[in-house]
Amino acid sequence: MTQPEPAAAPAPVLALEEVTKSFGNVRALRGVSLRLHAGQAHALAGENGAGKSTLIKILAGVHGPDSGTVLLDGRPVSFAGPAGARDAGIAVIYQEPTLFADLSIAENIFMGRQPRRALGRIDHAAVREATAALMRRLGVDLDPDRPARGLSIADQQIVEIAKALSFDARVLIMDEPTAALTGTETARLFAVVDALRAEGAAVLFISHRLGEIFELCGSVTTLRDGALVATEDLDGLTEDDLVRRMVGRDLEELYPKQDTASGEPALTVRRLTREGVFHDVSFEVRRGEIVALAGLVGAGRSEVVQAVFGVDSADAGEVEVGGEKLRPGSPTAAMRAGVALVPEDRRQRGLVMEMSIERNIALTGLDRLGSAGVVRRTLERSRAADWAVRLQLKYGRLSDSVGVLSGGNQQKVVLAKWLATEPGVLIVDEPTRGIDVGTKAEVHRLLTALAADGIAVLMVSSDLPEVLGMADRVLVMHEGRLVASLPRAEATEESVMAAATGRSSEEAA
Repeated sequence: MTQPEPAAAPAPVLALEEVTKSFGNVRALRGVSLRLHAGQAHALAGENGAGKSTLIKILAGVHGPDSGTVLLDGRPVSFAGPAGARDAGIAVIYQEPTLFADLSIAENIFMGRQPRRALGRIDHAAVREATAALMRRLGVDLDPDRPARGLSIADQQIVEIAKALSFDARVLIMDEPTAALTGTETARLFAVVDALRAEGAAVLFISHRLGEIFELCGSVTTLRDGALVATEDLDGLTEDDLVRRMVGRDLEELYPKQDTASGEPALTVRRLTREGVFHDVSFEVRRGEIVALAGLVGAGRSEVVQAVFGVDSADAGEVEVGGEKLRPGSPTAAMRAGVALVPEDRRQRGLVMEMSIERNIALTGLDRLGSAGVVRRTLERSRAADWAVRLQLKYGRLSDSVGVLSGGNQQKVVLAKWLATEPGVLIVDEPTRGIDVGTKAEVHRLLTALAADGIAVLMVSSDLPEVLGMADRVLVMHEGRLVASLPRAEATEESVMAAATGRSSEEAA
């Protein structure tokens, strides 16, 4: 009896076959293949610089491959730019939000495709209602008329997600969508993704939080140095297995915290208050100490450190550095006192994206790199080259735009810029947001070494394992108030989350 032929596996919705892409002498992708199937979530893993961003941009129509094929429903396709990919049903949520600051949330989501009334006038009521419906779908409460300027990173990311969902995409590419989200917001996002998968959408998910990959996805493609390492089911793999594929070696301890003796107070904050944002915040950071400021997104952590540095003004309170009172509202005074701030949003506040790598590193010390207002290029380049070696920066040329670097290497440039000032107090706001495990370990080793050298480190982080692994003390904020100060021995996931959510430890357990 003749056996029937087995049913052929359905063709992937979107695929790459042996794709290669180079930028000058840099080969970003080397014969990479990838397949995305309807109703499935597939992860893309790899260190910064492995080629993930280039692959995403090829799928999104930003770049065309040098060789190889892009297949849509099994047929070769060449997208005429991002609009062509979007029209084909491919939506991308990039790692860094790209909103128009002076437009409303609704205008950002429906830019260029607003519903029209008679005589071609925009139907603003319809735009607002469609935006409100997207926000309800995401389970968030954002006013469609609210300007994008001033939104937190988390809210900006939510708007980007809503924008992607508004296209009813068949393929949803998510590049670090949870980097600035709380656990509750991430769970809500994953519920939306599961619903989209149930409707038949194919999902490509990129995250440096490996636990999220295992939670959301069924399979993974791993890249290293632009080449395909493996495509495999996640069932049976461990996080250690995945890390080993990403970095090509067993990863050393991710949190290499050294026990160091703390010295005199380097930073003292007394009763710092900004009405409606944070209230009566007092703490100190000693030399050689790493202090983490923890709490949920919106608790006021970033706002506090911005006020400490003088970016924002406080309504009351005072800041002392080395026992000397700091002039409020003056970043220049803070820098002269030996304070450095590595901001959360490296693209908007940490770097000048159009400038070169060497110029970005030099920005905090131009007065020491020349005279009479003229910067000596040899000194500028020497300073940049020195820090590039110290921080193991991966780049083509120092004269290249900093915008061509991967996210992890951009973060290193921000760190280099501020470490070059030789600070006594280093404030780092989300220092490892959106960077890979290998670079994250390098940043942690750097912070540990700086503390061992006597620098006082104040770290804002939403990554709870990072907080617990790196901090000598954990300060927890809840709704604009400092509610707990936990020494390293007492800081646990339960105790930190209990304080961050305004609950007792018994309730958290």
